[in-house]
Amino acid sequence: MIKTDIIIIGAGPTGLFTVFEAGLLKLKCHLIDALPQPGGQCSELYPKKPIYDIPGFPEILAGDLTRNLLEQGKQFEPGFTLGERADTVEKQEDGTFIVTTNKGTKHQAPVVAIASGLGSFEPRKPQLEALAKYEDRGVEYMIKEPEMYRDKNVVIAGGGDSALDWSIFLADVAKSVTLIHRRNEFRGHLDSVEKVQELKNDGKINLITPAEVTDILGDGKVEALEITKKDESPITLETDHFIPLFGLSPKLGPIANWGLEIEKNAIKVNNALDYQTNIPGIFAIGDGNYYPGKLKLILCGFHEATIMCQAAYKIINPGKKFVLKYTTVSGVNGFDGTRKEAPKAVVQAIN
Repeated sequence: MIKTDIIIIGAGPTGLFTVFEAGLLKLKCHLIDALPQPGGQCSELYPKKPIYDIPGFPEILAGDLTRNLLEQGKQFEPGFTLGERADTVEKQEDGTFIVTTNKGTKHQAPVVAIASGLGSFEPRKPQLEALAKYEDRGVEYMIKEPEMYRDKNVVIAGGGDSALDWSIFLADVAKSVTLIHRRNEFRGHLDSVEKVQELKNDGKINLITPAEVTDILGDGKVEALEITKKDESPITLETDHFIPLFGLSPKLGPIANWGLEIEKNAIKVNNALDYQTNIPGIFAIGDGNYYPGKLKLILCGFHEATIMCQAAYKIINPGKKFVLKYTTVSGVNGFDGTRKEAPKAVVQAIN
C-alpha cells in the first residue's frame, strides 16, 4: 500500500504543478498515470511543439515545460506510479480513499485529485480500407520526434491547428511537405493560416484543397497516396509518410464509473469554492473538469491546482490554520532539506 497525502491521477502539467503547490503546504503527493512517463499530452503527443500561453514564457516547447515542472516539484519528493491506469476508488471508514490501478497497485490518501485531462485519447482515423496495415509503416497519427522526417516526403491531412502547425514546422525539416484538406477553409489560428499561405507562395508547402486521401499504396510500407480532388480524377502522389491529423477522441475511462457527476463528458466541480466534486475529498482540476465558463487552458489548470491544495490542507489538517505567504518573502523549504530564499538585505548605515 502506497500511502500519501494527495493521490494525483494524471501526471500532465496540472498534476505536476499540484506537487509544488501541495509541497508549499507540507503535503506529500503521489501521481498515477497510464503513460510510461510524466508530462501527459505534452510528452506523449507533442513534446517538440511550442506552447505560447504559459505566463513568463513567450514560447516554450511542451517537453521543456514538462522538464521544468518536474524540476520545480523535485524538492518535494513526489512518488510516481507510471504505466498503470487508475481503475477503482474506494472510500474507507476512516474517510481516506484507496485507489487501485489496473495492475493491482494500491494507493491510500485522504484526498484524491483527478488531473487526468480529458482521459485517454484515441486518434480519429480516416476511413481507408488499407489504413491498418500501414500503421507504423509510414502512417503516423502524432509527431513525437520531428527528426524522423528529416529529408523525407511528408503528406499531412487535416484542417486544424495541429495540421497547420506541423506543416509549418516540417517545412524546414522534410524534403517536401504536402498539406491536404477537404475544404478550402481552415479551422486553425489566423496567423497559422497566413503562415501556411506564405510558405505555399514561397514553394515550401504543397497545398491541395479541397481534396481527400482515398487510398494508400505501397509494398509493406507507404510509398504513395491516391488523392482525389473534388470533381476531378484521382492523382497519385509519392511520399514516405502519411500523417492524418484529424484530432483525438477523449474517453474518461474507468473514472466515469466512480459515481462522480458528469456533465459534457467532464467531471462537474464546485468552482465557486475549491473544485471539489460531488464526492467530498475528491477534486477534479485541469481539462477534465467542468463548470460554467470553463476554459481548457494549462494556466487555468495551474490556478485550479493552487485553490484545490488549500482545500486539501484543511481536510488533512482539520482545525489547523495555515497562513499563506508569498514565496518571495517566505522562501521555499523542500522535503529534501533544500531551501530557496531571496538574499538577505544588507544592513548598512548611511553617513
